[in-house]
Amino acid sequence: MSNKLASPPGSQGPGPMQAALVEVLDLVLANRAAGALPGERRAAGLGVGTELAQIRPYQVGDDVRKLDAAASARTGLPHVRDHIPERTLTTWVLVDVSASMAFGTAERLKSDVAEGVALVIGRLAVRRAGRIGLLTCGSPDPQQMPPSAGRSALVHLRRALAKGVAEDGHSPEDALEQGMRRINRLARGHSLVVVISDFREESNWSGALRALGARHDVLAVEVFDPRETELPDVGHLTLVDPETGQRVEADSSSAELRRRFAAAELGRRDELKSHLRSVPARHVPVGTDQDWLRALGRSLR
Repeated sequence: MSNKLASPPGSQGPGPMQAALVEVLDLVLANRAAGALPGERRAAGLGVGTELAQIRPYQVGDDVRKLDAAASARTGLPHVRDHIPERTLTTWVLVDVSASMAFGTAERLKSDVAEGVALVIGRLAVRRAGRIGLLTCGSPDPQQMPPSAGRSALVHLRRALAKGVAEDGHSPEDALEQGMRRINRLARGHSLVVVISDFREESNWSGALRALGARHDVLAVEVFDPRETELPDVGHLTLVDPETGQRVEADSSSAELRRRFAAAELGRRDELKSHLRSVPARHVPVGTDQDWLRALGRSLR
């Protein structure tokens, strides 16, 4: 059965990613995300690491390379050093591939920006010996890539993202909420969770995001298009809701209709910001009319 994913017409891809900007973003993200650098977070137990846990008497079977010469000379008995093991970070990326992500009136589509953000996050995640996992939502058959490291992880990530977005009318109503809940079940231990979406789903996803924020560091990347904030005066319009396929007719020449549209969108954005503050999640808005990589870096400062 087809998973009803396709590259949308007009797709330009994420565009060039300047190496210098990626390097700067690497440091910014490392400072913002708790545990982004190996050794910044303590793991349970003892193991290989750089932070000393204790010095204790040698026991038969201990690794002789762990002998502490100073303590052994001072006490006259062999002593070994135990260290706290370093734990690298696992990053999960939840990418919205619902039909509404195929919209774009500026430099590129929302799905193009989402793809670029996910690829950059993936590159930064594996750079510091971390692992990257992927889950998509918004299509009948969500894709899942278990956390992995190295170049092979980036290859699989790129292939998964290149499959496109859901066809019009084939996006489940609660896809974003279910995706967040699934990530919360899959992510083990403390992780960085990056949710990339236009957050236009009307179901109650805020509770699922709050549950994620209780266990993990959450980065909410909102992808938007400037045309979504106002209705242009172009006369009679026949519009199709990409999520449901429902058709709506409107007279955009009506000043009152345009005013109500702008007010409703402003209210939706205020509600979104309020939900993200309550999680708490780091809100990162990036637009299709922007240099999204620069916008991502500015928002994370």
